Amino acid sequence: MAALRAVYREELADGTAVFFEPRAHRCPWCGSGRLGGRLRTADLLQHKPGEFALDRCHDCGHVFQNPRLSERGLAFYYRDFYDGLGEERLAGVFAGRTASYRARAESVRPHLAGPAEWLDVGTGHGHFCATAAELLPDVAFDGLDRSDGAELAELAGRVRHGHRGTFAELAEKAPGSYDVVSMFHYLEHAPDPLAELEAAYAVLRPGGLLVVDVPDPESRWARLLGRWWLPWLQPQHLHLAPAGNLRRRLDACGFTVLAQEHAQAHDAVDLVAAAWLALDAAAPREDLPWLPEPPGPARRALRGATLLAGVPLLLAATVLDRTVAGLAAERWGLTNAYRLVARREARPDAAPATAGG
Repeated sequence: MAALRAVYREELADGTAVFFEPRAHRCPWCGSGRLGGRLRTADLLQHKPGEFALDRCHDCGHVFQNPRLSERGLAFYYRDFYDGLGEERLAGVFAGRTASYRARAESVRPHLAGPAEWLDVGTGHGHFCATAAELLPDVAFDGLDRSDGAELAELAGRVRHGHRGTFAELAEKAPGSYDVVSMFHYLEHAPDPLAELEAAYAVLRPGGLLVVDVPDPESRWARLLGRWWLPWLQPQHLHLAPAGNLRRRLDACGFTVLAQEHAQAHDAVDLVAAAWLALDAAAPREDLPWLPEPPGPARRALRGATLLAGVPLLLAATVLDRTVAGLAAERWGLTNAYRLVARREARPDAAPATAGG
């Protein structure tokens, strides 16, 4: 921890402004200059220093981080989240989401015509692929990730091939190689989501399927919970596109949307996650290397007392989340994500969609 603290201290010597690109004055989705502030918040999960702003386009409704993190900033804020200090904790979380993984595979199964090759983009350690393979034995699953997670997934036998790198790189090397591409809560992390859709078109065979899960910025929970709504996930989520925007963009890219699902993509954790984020903000974790010094006995005692006092709140929030799950959440506009399943069509003369971000 002392060695990590020295590394972080050196990186933060010039402040956090060096982690951001210049502020954008046009919407990266539609190009409109009619932008308005949507949210200002901090890093509520890792508690790394910095303030983050989300803007909303008044014309198309796209929500995006502005100013956006640079490559240096993304490296700084991702470090010790999925890897390093955070790897063990998140590996446990992902491994325990079997029901969610099965639901994702079930959404695609009616559209499969037979044996298929499936690429899971942003696969992490391949836990979705391992679960889906049990449900879809005629499908061969490959994984792609920018970290070493995909390679580890291959070593663990969760995917046939684990590709490390960017989606654009793989699409260029292996065009027309897959029958299905999945992006489960991946697109919102991409600096250029429109380029990711182009990569999906390139890597799919004609008639292939693209399935996308993303947070829904039009969710009523987003308005009710404000900065405590987990899917804002700052600073990692760079873009949050309303369903209508993504449908139109898929159409422009050469896809036909076959299904749009909300209840099936909903993760019933909004209230319990908001309660946890608030408690954790009141008494941050005991020792983090990006803090200037280790916590003393007083702060340790404060954290313990705060979490103990918050147990009834967490239990009540869990019950309420489950009460409004499923179709009830969709009817009341309380789903926190949506899923689109689309088919790749021929695009002989169409120009590629271009990204403004």
